[in-house]
Amino acid sequence: MHPLELFRYCPECGSPRFEVNNEKSKRCADCGFVYYFNSSAATVAFILNDKGELLVCRRGKEPAKGTLDLSGGFVDRFETGEEGVAREVREETGLLVEQAVYLFSLPNTYLYSGFLVHTLDQFFLCKVKDTERIEAMDDVADSFWVPLDKVDPEAFGLDSVREGVRRFLKEHKF
Repeated sequence: MHPLELFRYCPECGSPRFEVNNEKSKRCADCGFVYYFNSSAATVAFILNDKGELLVCRRGKEPAKGTLDLSGGFVDRFETGEEGVAREVREETGLLVEQAVYLFSLPNTYLYSGFLVHTLDQFFLCKVKDTERIEAMDDVADSFWVPLDKVDPEAFGLDSVREGVRRFLKEHKF
């Protein structure tokens, strides 16, 4: 099912004549409002300690509960990607990001509350203030350091994170 099929009424006037306009939008036949189904912004953090180990999290919730992940999440309204990744890292690990350097982005889908959200995941290399005091918080069940040569991309449960880890390991030899 195309995600636009879930939107049956015009959000502007409430008309049920909210019809497919093209593959990425719907248009109201009564008021003319056009809704575009765009990706939501999300972030992913690569955090390394002084030993060159990667901070890895274990997902505490669905989707992909129990699999490996990297800290990150949705960008809030009025946040930059850098602010969003710093907030997510703090909420999930307690670590304070001092610097977030954008690396690359990947499209993804993320099942959230039964709704398939299309995301654009922005990957950042983050420098944190103190790597000694990590806590697993929010939707993270566990956080731990893994030597880069022991990181297995196939253990990561989300498609974009798995691909991002592959790309990071290939492009960033530490």
